[in-house]
Amino acid sequence: MKKSDDAYKSIGEVAKILDLVNKKNGSLNTHTIRFWEKEFKSIKPRILTGRRRYYDSSTIETLKKIKFLLKNQGMTIKGAKKLLSESTSFNLDDLSNKSINMNNNLVLKKKISKISKLIKDIKGLK
Repeated sequence: MKKSDDAYKSIGEVAKILDLVNKKNGSLNTHTIRFWEKEFKSIKPRILTGRRRYYDSSTIETLKKIKFLLKNQGMTIKGAKKLLSESTSFNLDDLSNKSINMNNNLVLKKKISKISKLIKDIKGLK
């Protein structure tokens, strides 16, 4: 039987969702999530009997954002904390597009200047 999307997930299930898998032995890196809990105050799992952690969908979304910022964008923990605290409506797609656009803008400007120089050279030959 499959759990509903609104159901609380265990730390192992969240590690699978976030694809936090050890490349060497295939085990789940649940320690990463526990570390992020200490660093980011917005991550508050429900801890039930037996000290098991359970995460709701909003906490899982926060963890996805943190993973994206730290692993994909290469931000520091301090930078990710600052960004998460500043932005009330944080959208991964928007951030990804902005960072791509910033990098592409520099590359495009260089290419455009090279092309315009080539055009001037070609015009000078005629």
